[in-house]
Amino acid sequence: MTKKAFESIAAGLKDAVAISSGQADPSSYRVHVPAEIDVKAIRTQMGLSQEAFAERFGFAVATVRDWEQKRRRPESSARVLLRVIEREPDAVQRALSY
Repeated sequence: MTKKAFESIAAGLKDAVAISSGQADPSSYRVHVPAEIDVKAIRTQMGLSQEAFAERFGFAVATVRDWEQKRRRPESSARVLLRVIEREPDAVQRALSY
């Protein structure tokens, strides 16, 4: 590996740490929206039925079924929410409860 390649990788790692720790200026990076997301895997990992998953996170049951059976693909904003549900379901539930 060349010194230039190593320096580039090291700089990327430094940026990643700054972003993940909240120290980076948000205008200096972009949010990654996943192109694909496995709704069924997220739901089953949580141990929820389609009905319970839909109710807990505000989705229509028919929409969850369509996503899981690949009849429809979640829109960009839904993929973002699903990613957050996958990683921080309790935070989403707290935010949606009243």
